[in-house]
Amino acid sequence: MTPFSVEQSIVIPLDRPNVDTDAIIPKQFLKSISRSGFGSNLFDEWRYLDHGEPGQDCSHRPLNPDFVLNQPRYKGGSILLGRENFGCGSSREHAVWALEDFGVRVVIAPSFADIFFNNTSKNGILAIVLPETVVNGLFDTVTQTEGYQLRVDLSAQQITLPDGEIIAFEVDSFKKHSLLNGLDDIGLTLQYEADIVAYEEKRQAEAPWLFN
Repeated sequence: MTPFSVEQSIVIPLDRPNVDTDAIIPKQFLKSISRSGFGSNLFDEWRYLDHGEPGQDCSHRPLNPDFVLNQPRYKGGSILLGRENFGCGSSREHAVWALEDFGVRVVIAPSFADIFFNNTSKNGILAIVLPETVVNGLFDTVTQTEGYQLRVDLSAQQITLPDGEIIAFEVDSFKKHSLLNGLDDIGLTLQYEADIVAYEEKRQAEAPWLFN
């Protein structure tokens, strides 16, 4: 996965609590196990005015003009601001795949559902928990200020506001290492590839009949 270092972007304010994974990527799109191609169906039922189906060309579908992703002022944003209990519902990794495929690299919220939170770092997305009062302040500022940007520095564990104010955030050291180095579960395992190969060769020499 793509390593995460610093992300500076327009902030997309999704002002809804308890955003569940079925809203992030509806169930009909779970037929595919590919990790790409879900971005056009992110928040499908909120984003479009018709019903979406897998493989459908979304370029001509009617858009909901009131939904935040369809508003020109937030186009190209890669930092998503959410409310409490973001990512609740069923434990579908597709939800994180859809966010990542759309271009979201950071999600900031007062709280996250546990499984969704763990899936983010495995797929190159930094999920940041901030106090609700801080998130409320960010929502107020973002909605009142067109083009509002934040700079997120994972190494320093800091969010820098346009006026220079810095907000520190906590992140698990293992997740931080994985994100900084672009290591998903497979990448973490392949760090020990030489040891795995050596063990397999040793085991085959000791018990060749198991490999016939």
